[in-house]
Amino acid sequence: MPESELTEEHFLRSAEEAAWAAAEVLDEWALKFTVSEKSPANLVTEADIASERAIHELLHARYPDHRFLGEEGLADEGPSPYRWIIDPLDGTSNYVHGFPYFAVSIGLEHDGDLIAGVILDPTRKELFAAARGRGATLNGEPIHPSRAASLSEALVMVSLPVSVPPGHPAVERFLRTMSAAQATQRTGSAALNLAYTACGRIDAFFSTSLKPWDMAAGTLIVGEAGGRVSRIGGEEFDVNLPDILATNGGPLHEELRTLLR
Repeated sequence: MPESELTEEHFLRSAEEAAWAAAEVLDEWALKFTVSEKSPANLVTEADIASERAIHELLHARYPDHRFLGEEGLADEGPSPYRWIIDPLDGTSNYVHGFPYFAVSIGLEHDGDLIAGVILDPTRKELFAAARGRGATLNGEPIHPSRAASLSEALVMVSLPVSVPPGHPAVERFLRTMSAAQATQRTGSAALNLAYTACGRIDAFFSTSLKPWDMAAGTLIVGEAGGRVSRIGGEEFDVNLPDILATNGGPLHEELRTLLR
């Protein structure tokens, strides 16, 4: 089929297939990996690398002209308007410690606009997916964010920088949120935090230290579910910039934005 005839749904099916292939790799490596550090406390395992390779091989075979950006050094450039943005193991520290909160995240851009995205939780066999203009799903069923209207009734997730020191602005924002929200937590997987925002398990998520692969799929899923995504200050979200505020889309968004500025 000519690429011009391919739809977001077609690309989504390919992303889902690639995510399941990556999950098999992670399962195979779970008891035999070794660990190194990209930077202090920023872990990488053979599982990350093998998972990314499995995703790239499947997608590149189908779309050889597409561009790719991945956490573990994947950077295929070219003239194509399509770019796959891949996190083969979001939550590596959790994975290393056997804490079941990690995911595979695959997003696709066309001319800079996100058009398809999947987040797969291999532990729970939960596949969050969205295609532009078609809503978001969990294992094929439609999902929607929560109805929490204020911070006082909200569960908020936060991603902090690696090895963040006391007094860092990100820590100060975390502490301010702790005193205002019903509960504030740090879980170690931005992708799953976004997926959970989309399906209403949590009410909001924010960070100022993310990479495109952490956010690409999740931001599309949140938006298609009916939530809202912006930068911390309320500006239009940009996947290439490190800060994000994702919420259920209600008054909570502005309340949290005001608190974080």
